[in-house]
Amino acid sequence: MYKNNQGNDRFTDPMKQHKLLTSLKKTQFPWMYECSKCAPQEALRNLGRAFKNFYRGLKEGKKIGFPRFKSKGVNDSFRLYGTISFEGRQIQLPRIGKIRIKEKRKQYYKGRILSVTVRRRANRWFVSVAVEETIKDTKPIVGSAVGVDLGIKTLATLSDRTTFSNPRALRSRIKKLRKLSMSLSRKQKGSKNREKVKLRLARMHLRIFNVRQDTLHKLTTYLAKSHSKIVIEDLLVSGMMKNRRLARVIADVGFYEFRRQLEYKCGWYGSELVVVSRTFPSSKMCSCCGHRKKELSLSEREYECEQCGLVIDRDLNAALNLVAVSLPETLNACGEEVRHSKSSEICNAASMKQEPNIIPDSMSRNV
Repeated sequence: MYKNNQGNDRFTDPMKQHKLLTSLKKTQFPWMYECSKCAPQEALRNLGRAFKNFYRGLKEGKKIGFPRFKSKGVNDSFRLYGTISFEGRQIQLPRIGKIRIKEKRKQYYKGRILSVTVRRRANRWFVSVAVEETIKDTKPIVGSAVGVDLGIKTLATLSDRTTFSNPRALRSRIKKLRKLSMSLSRKQKGSKNREKVKLRLARMHLRIFNVRQDTLHKLTTYLAKSHSKIVIEDLLVSGMMKNRRLARVIADVGFYEFRRQLEYKCGWYGSELVVVSRTFPSSKMCSCCGHRKKELSLSEREYECEQCGLVIDRDLNAALNLVAVSLPETLNACGEEVRHSKSSEICNAASMKQEPNIIPDSMSRNV
């Protein structure tokens, strides 16, 4: 179609395909009447959107992959719309009927339900509901600004000396994953034992994903609700992943997901997100006097200033530098840098090692 036609005729038309499919149901696919018509309609819409994105990528020079066939048993999902409602611990779906759900909530939504997406992960079914709701204008949060330095050993270090530990969701379960993967490779394809091990491996991957997401959601929600301004650094994650010794650990943290969640949660709760350029030397610069080091290796976990003698945790020093950048005035009349108030406090006690507060792994309580 793309080579033989011109204009919009080069692309697949979801409506024409759906009419063709409807005419073929009676003769070739009579079993499709047992399910809702919404599922194939939405699948055809997704197909048309995928082809348009692919051709748009070719035109703009972006790397957007060619649409691939969706295999049965891999990322199973479908979308429905129509008569959808909640009744107690049950959800009403078109043509499927009432299904018992796991969660216990008094009120599931406020507004009009548009559609639901049902998907299977590790042989467990999940339903996500798209709701149209009017959101009131959020009031700006009254609070202090905070700098956040992300790391591997410690997930996040704040400029107020609060730290959030890294759960290391993958590293703590890597031995079990290797054992299950080895067991799966030794099972005969098509056997029941292989399906059992495959399910156990899928649930282990789902567990790792849930632990990582739970930690990031708790951290980003706390930051967006408690501080008026959040300052982070624009990290080049793709470049950091090229280090073969740190690639797995960096991927286990989820730097991009942390920033993505902060961007929309700051809009929800009325806080401001400031992203500092990646060229800013937050780790190499002293948070007290502004002296910059030429080199700073990853093995140096404490920052020792050669000019003022400040000894401070490396991540805390970077967080203080980040929050100082967000201040409205960073230079005085003489052109000298005016550091953050907390930085001056640390500078007065340069000979003392600063110990940050440590938040438990669960992060279930307010800081």
